[in-house]
Amino acid sequence: MKLAVDIGGTKTLLAVFDDTGHLLSSQRFPTPQNYDEFLVTLKENIQSIKRSGFTQCVVAVPGRLDREKGIAISCGNLGWKNIPIQRDVSRLVGCEVIIENDAKLAGLYEATNVKHEHDKVLYITISTGIGTAVITNGVIDPDFKDMEGGQIVFEHEGKPQRWEKFASGKAIKEKYGKLASEIEDPAIWKEIAQALAPGIFDNVTVVQPDIVIIGGGVGQHFPKFKKPLMEELKQFDTPLTPVPPIVEAKHAEEAVIYGCLELMNQL
Repeated sequence: MKLAVDIGGTKTLLAVFDDTGHLLSSQRFPTPQNYDEFLVTLKENIQSIKRSGFTQCVVAVPGRLDREKGIAISCGNLGWKNIPIQRDVSRLVGCEVIIENDAKLAGLYEATNVKHEHDKVLYITISTGIGTAVITNGVIDPDFKDMEGGQIVFEHEGKPQRWEKFASGKAIKEKYGKLASEIEDPAIWKEIAQALAPGIFDNVTVVQPDIVIIGGGVGQHFPKFKKPLMEELKQFDTPLTPVPPIVEAKHAEEAVIYGCLELMNQL
């Protein structure tokens, strides 16, 4: 059996697959902010869903990684730093563990949906923060494995700000007092599109993808801001920096878990 672990800033999702990729069971629990408490809670939840021994496990981590040493260097909103998560989870599951950034795994899965039409995919997840991934010929592109497109700095409201500080789901909540799911006003979505456009275009300029896929909690509402976003992006479009097709993620909620499975299948 195969185990996928998606560690989020507020919740962690476990999914157990058989060797053919069929989902056998899943379980989620609030992510403890303390790392040691997280390991205890993870162990309890693994024991509650375990049917037999695991042969593979991929852990999706929200942050920067040292993949060779199996260390999560920094986990963003969780505040975990330099934790030996690969070793610790391996002790719990009894098999080899691979760690990977959560946005890269989500992008890996979403790219499978367009692999027959597009070789190079830029995936952008807009949730609490903004994460990015580049998938080339069906694999996480090693040249962009540590890419953090949400950290690009722009001048915004008269001062330098990182893109995710004014365009992420967290920024939307702080500015409008509503979650993206609660916003229906087209004028607000136009403002959100204006905040998203420069970051999307700068990432496109660097990566030069065949297609852009928008995912995450805010990305689920892509139809509400697609038109004003494309209008904004048209202002930047040139023969040297064309704007590629931009589409909505097909399975934003499950993308990370199925990205874990896809990576296990590639090993």
